[in-house]
Amino acid sequence: MGLKTPLYDTHVQQGAKIVDFGGWDMPLHYGSQIEEHHAVRRDAGMFDVSHMCIVDLSGGRVREFLRSLLANDVGRLKTSGKALYSCMLLPNGGVIDDLIVYYMSEIWYRMVVNAGTRDKDLAWIRRHALDFEVTVIERKELAMIAVQGPNARGKAAALLPPPQQVAVLELKPFFGAPFGSWFVARTGYTGEDGFEIMIPAAEAADAWGRLLQHGVKPAGLGARDTLRLEAGMNLYGNDMDENFHPLESGLAWTVAFEPKDRDFIGREALERAQRESGRELVGLLLEDRGVLRSHQKVLSAGATTAGLSGEVTSGTFSPTLNRSIALARVPKTSQPAVQVDIRGKLHAARIVKPPFVRHGKALIDIS
Repeated sequence: MGLKTPLYDTHVQQGAKIVDFGGWDMPLHYGSQIEEHHAVRRDAGMFDVSHMCIVDLSGGRVREFLRSLLANDVGRLKTSGKALYSCMLLPNGGVIDDLIVYYMSEIWYRMVVNAGTRDKDLAWIRRHALDFEVTVIERKELAMIAVQGPNARGKAAALLPPPQQVAVLELKPFFGAPFGSWFVARTGYTGEDGFEIMIPAAEAADAWGRLLQHGVKPAGLGARDTLRLEAGMNLYGNDMDENFHPLESGLAWTVAFEPKDRDFIGREALERAQRESGRELVGLLLEDRGVLRSHQKVLSAGATTAGLSGEVTSGTFSPTLNRSIALARVPKTSQPAVQVDIRGKLHAARIVKPPFVRHGKALIDIS
């Protein structure tokens, strides 16, 4: 038996297929993963993401601490509620985790880290927080529901009292704000608009039921993965981990090398990596029939196994594009035409620039 979120019984009652996910019993789907995927792209779907770890950081030196801890620079955050996506790195540049941090005030930040890395993340954060006298509090009493899709914000706002509905709909992308006991952020992991709602665990089942009444479709881990991959979003443990740095994981945009005097953990290693040709994370579109999956080998077109180029890190069949897509780590010198070894047979594929889909629209040529 794994760990259970406050919504576990609700998922069982609604007929979800429960699977183990990083030690948590989580819904894979509620009947049709494809229908759940399309509901998010076309209308609104909701995900239980209460397994994620919410952490509040406070203290007079908390900004200084986070500027040292994270590869992205929280010094850019000036407005309360503004969010920042970043990686937390080892000294060798390897990615401990990717996360979102919210600037609430000069003495308070909120952070959301991944479920599977919770223990090592908290240990790392607390270890380094000591030097800055920063208090680290895990908010175990909070659940989190992600409501995503073109109609998600309107349907989710209906759960709040009328005076708050206008305010929550006025939230800008990548901002969050408290609404009573709830904290609502205009963030997500699907490539669609929507909210991630942090809510007292005791209120989660009622909120889920009310969202269902407003026509929001429950969705599980299966749809969450196809949606995030279409959106070109990395999954920790697949597309990056402690063995790879952000520059070879499609996350160079999350590293703030300016100002030059900010000495964050892993900076020296990343500056060395900038001077090397190395590898990069790219998108793949399969030209032949088949399904791309993680760990499949990627070769230069026309090459034998001796011409090995790289490896698929995440792959799936895209319901929106009706094609097989993937993220793959390959040498920067790779040509657009490649081959993927699928069960011992080479299949033609093409390197493309992710994302594949955003806001329901294809961003790559699939002809």
